Amino acid sequence: MEEMEAAGRFTTGPWGAPLYCYESLGSTNDEAKRLARAGAPHGTAVTARRQTAGKGRLGRSFYSPADAGMYVSVVLRPQIPAEQSLLITSAAAVAAARAIERVSGVEVKIKWVNDLYFTGKKLCGILSEASLSADGRPEFIIVGIGVNLTRESFPPQLREITTSILESGGRPVTPQVLLEETVRELLGVCGQLEERSFLSEYRARSCVIGKQVRLVGGGNDRMVYALGIDDNAHLVVQSPKGECFTVGSGEISIKGDWR
Repeated sequence: MEEMEAAGRFTTGPWGAPLYCYESLGSTNDEAKRLARAGAPHGTAVTARRQTAGKGRLGRSFYSPADAGMYVSVVLRPQIPAEQSLLITSAAAVAAARAIERVSGVEVKIKWVNDLYFTGKKLCGILSEASLSADGRPEFIIVGIGVNLTRESFPPQLREITTSILESGGRPVTPQVLLEETVRELLGVCGQLEERSFLSEYRARSCVIGKQVRLVGGGNDRMVYALGIDDNAHLVVQSPKGECFTVGSGEISIKGDWR
């Protein structure tokens, strides 16, 4: 363990589960997984002022400089079948959107599957990682959420495609306040997986429904029209030839976001 990682501070979060605070970590998701394997309970959270190897979807990195964002990973132990675990990422997007709006006043949109956008630029990223038991049920799921509070230290190439709460005109936000609201909302919305009640809000916040998008990855790079989001949080699309089908994984790009 790195010297800075050893400086972690343990407390109990306002939501009643452990909260581990670090000055610096390679990845809060990796530390949360380590704690989960050691028996950390549902709701355990890990946060850091900076990440030196922050993780994004599809093997990407997540730029996480000190004091520029709120970085948290939460251990979830939902008692759900394997197929419902796929809804966790969508539920987390709704939870993060609610928390950001409550503390900052910034109204954000969701880019399928899991990114939060404001005025066409990325404000928040989410990464879910599951450990499955022998019967396919999730033993635990780690949900990592990173929100840009400021972009002062971002390199030019990232400034072109991202935004932050500070630049959005929202109320000033401290990482601690946003973290507490985010974890509370996440734990609450995870109790709605079976009835899928969060999906109506997920659809209402979508910034892709009704737009032309590009499917990316999995050898399926093509333009389609986004028709809607089904009850499994899959994207319903239509090809230029009129063929309708659903997309359950992968990535999409919208105009001005070809990355």
